[in-house]
Amino acid sequence: QKSSVQTIGEEQIQNPYTELLVLKGHQDIVRFLVQIDDCRFASAGDDGIIFLWNAQTGEKLYELHGHTHKITAIAPFSSSDVTEEKTDLIITASADRTVIIWDCASGRQVQKVSCFHSTVKCLTVLQRLNVWLSGGSDLCVWNRKLDLLCKTSHLTDAGISALVELPKNCVAAAVGKELIIFRLSASNNGSEGWNILEVKRLVDHQDNISSLVSVNDLTFVTGSHIGELIVWDALDWTKQASECNFWDSSVHPDVQPEIKLSQSPHDTSVQHLTSDDECVFAAVGKGIYVYNLQMKRVIACQRTAHDSSVLHIEKLPNRQLISCSEDGSVRIWELREKQQLPAEPVPTGFFNMWGFGRANKQASQAAKKMHENTPVYFLELVGDLIGHSSAVQMFLYFGELGLATCSADHLIILWKDGERESSLRSLTLFKKLAQNGDLQLRL
Repeated sequence: QKSSVQTIGEEQIQNPYTELLVLKGHQDIVRFLVQIDDCRFASAGDDGIIFLWNAQTGEKLYELHGHTHKITAIAPFSSSDVTEEKTDLIITASADRTVIIWDCASGRQVQKVSCFHSTVKCLTVLQRLNVWLSGGSDLCVWNRKLDLLCKTSHLTDAGISALVELPKNCVAAAVGKELIIFRLSASNNGSEGWNILEVKRLVDHQDNISSLVSVNDLTFVTGSHIGELIVWDALDWTKQASECNFWDSSVHPDVQPEIKLSQSPHDTSVQHLTSDDECVFAAVGKGIYVYNLQMKRVIACQRTAHDSSVLHIEKLPNRQLISCSEDGSVRIWELREKQQLPAEPVPTGFFNMWGFGRANKQASQAAKKMHENTPVYFLELVGDLIGHSSAVQMFLYFGELGLATCSADHLIILWKDGERESSLRSLTLFKKLAQNGDLQLRL
């Protein structure tokens, strides 16, 4: 059976990543990459070890040992104390129910805490307040010295799966199907005490929330395992747009319907969300979708961008996207404008153009009118990075230094711009020859 996944030929003219460095050290699945600064990053995964790397050279800087089980969350935390020099730190949480703060300059443990009643699944740094949050069966607020400032009462056994910072010292926590809004406040009596107050519970999702992303100070977005996507007002926490996923192949006359006994939840689960000021980019099942926040609809998609679930997606500074998948591939996409054709009636809503949701007649007419005056986009595959032998968990984009990917094959790969690297080598050789020539002249 022919795969419906788009393919690209051997000539990848628009793909600059023609060189790669393979970084070895991990003994198990590498699940996390976190950027420390312009040229350093940390990696962590199921072996419980954290490595610090140089993104330019691939040099291993430090190997951090302190956890006895797999890493469950990691976050960078640069100190902002005006009385001290800037210090680059990282926080790691593990299934051993400990959290450790590490100094990236020395590779040493700064602090370790082991008072958790359950595994910490997510970490969020509130840089402006110089505190950080840990989410597990409860929500805890800590300072940089690992002093516990305050915590919530026990929420659920399932615990907090994701956190996102909101304006006015608030955070949104995903707890199963619920989204709980908490507000942080410092004590008024002049002490260092803090309070954390639950201010609202949003129960609009029909299934567990799988992804959270902050768009800007006004908007954040959530996605669930059954393909729901909700756009929220970040100030009053009301719904701005709501779409539900009802798969219907009858609206896809150009796609051969798949014969299935039941709909797999992996086909519609929102695995990852990212955004810029205009759009939300969603990894949904095997596909990627571009949802325009102003128009409140999908403007481009690739339903089968990969052979397996898309695990991570990022928007580059240009009009490109990068996605990685359980199938071991990393792909580069470019958002391009289609030649406008005579408008036809189109359903409204999030995924409706591709079978998600229903629309009434009035909404369809409004969508048709809007569609006539708006450009239509498509995602074109411009690069296919084949190097990993197992699921690619996530990646980091380092601009001209390239791309770092991590995988279940225990490897990290640095993908480099071949032309840039060749130019750098030529420049280095030229300088060396010039220095040798100058030395000979002096002799």
